[in-house]
Amino acid sequence: MQLYQFLCKEFSASKQEISDFVLSAPKKYKIYTIPKRTSGKRVIAHPAKKLKEYQRALIGQLEPLLPVHDAAFAYKKNIGIKQNAQKHQKSRYLLKMDFQNFFHSITPELFFSIVKQHNVELTKDDKYLLEQILFFCPSKRTGGKLILSIGAPSSPLISNVVLFFFDQALYEVCKNQGIIYTRYADDITFSTNIKNQLFEFPLVVKHLLVKHFSGQITINESKTVFSSMSHNRHVTGVTITNEGELSIGRERKRYISSLIHQFSLNQLPDEDRRYLQGLFAFACDIEPVFKQRMIKKYSLETINKIITALR
Repeated sequence: MQLYQFLCKEFSASKQEISDFVLSAPKKYKIYTIPKRTSGKRVIAHPAKKLKEYQRALIGQLEPLLPVHDAAFAYKKNIGIKQNAQKHQKSRYLLKMDFQNFFHSITPELFFSIVKQHNVELTKDDKYLLEQILFFCPSKRTGGKLILSIGAPSSPLISNVVLFFFDQALYEVCKNQGIIYTRYADDITFSTNIKNQLFEFPLVVKHLLVKHFSGQITINESKTVFSSMSHNRHVTGVTITNEGELSIGRERKRYISSLIHQFSLNQLPDEDRRYLQGLFAFACDIEPVFKQRMIKKYSLETINKIITALR
């Protein structure tokens, strides 16, 4: 693909300058942790500014050549968790599964094997450049194992590309059995209206993971959940009610309402205002009637301030 030449032209740099930079690129990350939704902490590796620019440039070259399956709903323009949940909206039975350490399971070798299956030719120099710029080294020593980082702008596309053939195979199995399959990053969801049809499906998933990744990508057993209309059904943070409607759930509504109340009294800390704005926009997208309820409770003026004044 002649990626060195592309970067030289894109950044008005010599090949030597590019080579000097990529030599230590896997170490050019700021490492920090954030709390997980349930328990524990998630390690984020955020690339340095220049490295991030290189990553975006390379992804721009790769994206037109490497397809992402339609069953994948994360990291796509104008598609998100709402559209993912809508796919399962009318199904009575649900199965949710989760990959174990998903991003960190993806290595340059795994990525290149998928690229090869798409008949995209990479030179030795191309591979070196891609592994140095698109993957990071969590080890304290230089030359340690390279893995995909959570935090790089290039990682979402790479993760979706790596799972293309797995998504394709699983989608076909599900289609033949009348099961709906979607994947949102490392969360995979199956739904159907046929009772007991999903109970053996974790074995199908594990078989396909072994077939496609030889055990490199595995399931987090503790996150496997079966649910039905007799229990709360949740898909990537969205509640599906027994009437088949999408909801943000009672607890989250109460929480947002409490934040709006603090905002209306000018008691909400500045650092929480942006958070409220994003959370409120998410709630209105999932459940549009929520906005009218909050207007009725707190006034149109207050809600408009949340929507516009914080920009």
